[in-house]
Amino acid sequence: MTAATVRYHVLHETRYAYASPVSLSRQQLHLSPRVLAWQQIELQCVEILPAPSWRRDGVDAFGNPVSWVAFDQAHASLCIRSALTLALQTRPMPDLVASPAWESVRDRLAYRGLPPGDEDLEACQFLFESPHVRVKHELAAFAAPCFPPGRPLLQAVTALMEQIFSEFVFDPQATTVSTPILEVLEKKRGVCQDFAHLMIGCLRALGLAARYVSGYLLTRPPPGRPRLIGADASHAWVAVYVPGSDRLPATWVEFDPTNNLLPDTEHITLAFGRDFSDVSPLRGVVLGGGGPAPEVAVTVVPLDEEGLPPGLPQLGEGAAACGG
Repeated sequence: MTAATVRYHVLHETRYAYASPVSLSRQQLHLSPRVLAWQQIELQCVEILPAPSWRRDGVDAFGNPVSWVAFDQAHASLCIRSALTLALQTRPMPDLVASPAWESVRDRLAYRGLPPGDEDLEACQFLFESPHVRVKHELAAFAAPCFPPGRPLLQAVTALMEQIFSEFVFDPQATTVSTPILEVLEKKRGVCQDFAHLMIGCLRALGLAARYVSGYLLTRPPPGRPRLIGADASHAWVAVYVPGSDRLPATWVEFDPTNNLLPDTEHITLAFGRDFSDVSPLRGVVLGGGGPAPEVAVTVVPLDEEGLPPGLPQLGEGAAACGG
């Protein structure tokens, strides 16, 4: 283990208490992190109570690990708990100035015949509107000052990230999961999901490929305070496509507009998609139910800290399915 590696214990727990029994339920789970060059999963266990009638594991259209579960017996509550350990390595920071001019990337991704498997073709699925991301001229106008002619792509995207960070206020009460991004642009308030959708919309409105990244972010307790169980949350950020050249391979570079930084070892990646709807941690349909919103608690603990917070379950306690 090198000094550039950080190991984490993550607990993600979701609890539903239904107003009336659910007689039938189908759920899709994006709770298994991607294996990436800088991220290795050591062990994961998922506990589901009540036990599902059936479960199938696979990958979705974007290559993310996904589980599909079904419940054919009546149940009044549902608890899904994912506990995992993983290791993250420091990522090499990209040379922002050496990236191609942003217009050249836009022109390269404009419609043209591309063979299957071409990296540009794969990126093109992230050029267009998706359920939570509109491509509107208002978004292009907002981003335009950051994209003068000839500016290197990654410099321009960094400037857009900084503009969102400086002009928008983090406000959990200002939006819901369905708030349109044009409303977020107008009110200049929202949460990480809103800022990611907004930045993706701006980039797509300029003809650039951008995808939504879901995961977890390490948050640090105030000095002298203990780390609290469930005090962390899911997080969202953005990745922009940089085409390859004779010297460099194609790549995706990530940006976090909520925190104005390029993600590194404090960002744990779960999944990639066009927007939140593709990679929601839990999504499904139920027959019956109703009641309050689910309770969600996330705890992210660096394993170099002395011990885990009191009460945090050890990995594998009571888990229904484990893998590593």
